[in-house]
Amino acid sequence: MCHRGLLEGVRVLDLTRVLAGPYCGMILADMGADVIKIERREKGDDARNNAPVINGESAYFMNLNRNKRGMTLDLKSQKGKEIFRKLVKRSDIVLENFRPGVMERLGLGYEELKKINPAIVYGAVSGFGQYGPYSSRAGYDIVGQAMSGLMSTTGWPDTPPTRSGTAISDVSAGLSCCIGVLAAYINRLKTGEGEKVDISLVDTMVSSLEIINMIYLCTGRVPDRIGNRYEAIYPYDSFQAKDGMVVIACGNNKLYELLKGIIGDSRLAAPEFSDNLLRVEHHKKLKAILEEWTVLHGIHDIVDRLLTAGIPSAPIYSIDQVVKDPHIGGAREMFVEVEHPKAGRVTLTGSQFKFTNRKVEISRPSPMLGEHTREILTKELNMEPEEYERLLREKVI
Repeated sequence: MCHRGLLEGVRVLDLTRVLAGPYCGMILADMGADVIKIERREKGDDARNNAPVINGESAYFMNLNRNKRGMTLDLKSQKGKEIFRKLVKRSDIVLENFRPGVMERLGLGYEELKKINPAIVYGAVSGFGQYGPYSSRAGYDIVGQAMSGLMSTTGWPDTPPTRSGTAISDVSAGLSCCIGVLAAYINRLKTGEGEKVDISLVDTMVSSLEIINMIYLCTGRVPDRIGNRYEAIYPYDSFQAKDGMVVIACGNNKLYELLKGIIGDSRLAAPEFSDNLLRVEHHKKLKAILEEWTVLHGIHDIVDRLLTAGIPSAPIYSIDQVVKDPHIGGAREMFVEVEHPKAGRVTLTGSQFKFTNRKVEISRPSPMLGEHTREILTKELNMEPEEYERLLREKVI
């Protein structure tokens, strides 16, 4: 198996901070791109101060910025801008997640950068996108979850709107930006033309709500919080077992018939449960019957019996169980160790991308602040040592 990444030879300038943008840059770096993370002098990315912290280093930052090189640059200074423009000439992709208009005010927006490099692919992530009445608003993950409708449909009928346990709008926006810039890069290979990719946290989450939107658009009903069940299919829900919680997912009538055979309760053959749409309508009654059976059995017994019959089922894991699972943490290598110069040996979340002929390697720890500035400027831009020292004195780097 070849260990060179699929994106080897692609250079990315990553100006992003915190989560959504760095997540996009992380995926590109994991797949072999040379991602140069450009940070502010002294402070760097705000995420360097985010918990949890190991030996003074943020594990939050380390996970999102592995496999990247790092440099510092004052983009407000004229010399800093000149250096950035030189790097743009030699790069393929630029990533940024400032508020719309910030890069334009610096003289480094897409329209200016494409004059330097017409083939540049420019990925911009923001809360509400590059245009529209809300484009100047600040955007954080919880804003994306709130204004997309996700929070209004997450939780239980008797609980307030609930934020997803992870920063799902940031992560989804990072994935969307990655998809967008790779599509633009493929087009560039065919046409030689660059592109600006405009990704909004709110847009991304609105798209992800799929059936939730369609319920309102097609029926006029405003979806509310329904717990763990799914609006379109039943039984597709969590159920109380003797020793915890388990999920059962009967995605069609055939699977429901198999479930009936395992449980052996004649009530499951009632006419109101004969078809998926009817089961959705009578989900409360059906869940009560199913839980009479699940509460008598342990999680692993339920899961084993249903999987053996071909019915999708799973335990609801806590994070420690995820890490220790022989498939997820073992065979699929979703947790990997790297050696960090300050934090020491740390375990990071692995890559979800598995390729047949290329192995995704997480071999480089996140950079210390400005760690590769000298290397990038002297080797990539052929800067003389005297000029480098002058930039240090002038606090450009």
